[in-house]
Amino acid sequence: MIRALALTGGATVPSARFRVRQFLGRLERWGVALEERASRVGSYPPVATWQRPGWLAATLLDRVPDVAATHRADVTVLQRELVSTLVTLEGLTKRPRVLDVDDALWALPRGGFAARLARRCDRVIAGNAFLAEWFGRHCRDVMIVPTAVDTARFVPAGRPPSASVVIGWSGASGGLPYVEALAPALAAVMARRPEVRLCVLSDRAPRLEGLPPERVEYVRWRPEVEVPTIQGFDLGLMPLRDSTWERGKCSYKMLLYMACGVPALVSPVGMNVEVLAHGEVGTGVPDGAWAEAILEWVDDSARRGRASGVARRVVEEHFALEALAPRLAAAIAGR
Repeated sequence: MIRALALTGGATVPSARFRVRQFLGRLERWGVALEERASRVGSYPPVATWQRPGWLAATLLDRVPDVAATHRADVTVLQRELVSTLVTLEGLTKRPRVLDVDDALWALPRGGFAARLARRCDRVIAGNAFLAEWFGRHCRDVMIVPTAVDTARFVPAGRPPSASVVIGWSGASGGLPYVEALAPALAAVMARRPEVRLCVLSDRAPRLEGLPPERVEYVRWRPEVEVPTIQGFDLGLMPLRDSTWERGKCSYKMLLYMACGVPALVSPVGMNVEVLAHGEVGTGVPDGAWAEAILEWVDDSARRGRASGVARRVVEEHFALEALAPRLAAAIAGR
């Protein structure tokens, strides 16, 4: 049994939650005992710049026992960098050292840290092919492991027939500008289809000008409301810009919709295109065509029903925890 210690960015960090924490206790079957140590101070700086020097000192001091603990394990797993956009104590952890990445870190301000970090690691686990190609320039050993979905938790829910059609968006508030940019298209849809409602699940309410407020629902994200809220969507949205950062995204929003049997209307950017290629799980929507695409799906309940079943099946076969656990174990163990 290989003992692997994963150092992650914090208890509430999505990448830690989905790429490490949900695998705890699930890899022993493949010979890997995975343990997590999450940052208690947090790997991401406070908004107020005057607080950052104190935060940096505190988070580095907090990490020292975790770095020391890696020397009692067989493998160190670094879930991204220990401190946002910096290379700090990573070189003091035990080797072999495995870096797990699910974002285009090099596109961040001071993004040069990403290459330096990759060169300090023996292996990189990348969430998609775009990330793998870039990190492969800086580390010889790169494996692709998509972000897995817990298909026992994110499941379709039987819903009684309803006259309304709920269009949904779920995600952290940092992504709200994507859906806010769709406000004109959504307003056009609502003007033509009185049965359409919008639901936004996030940690902050969106600013959606021009939409009738009585047809917009905001649900504050909490673990216990995440699944039932997504299950209540008839269509899920994932708009993106086409830039380096967006091409590095791992389509997780899309996959969560699909796991719940919700067809996904997405920007055809990065990994979204790869997921769409598995079957009619939704559709790719070019810029400027959102209103027309949404209307097509709103008006075709039979198409939504077919896509619901295909979407669930694709996640079960390609992106479920059970499907990806042996790949992750092999990547950590270097097999």
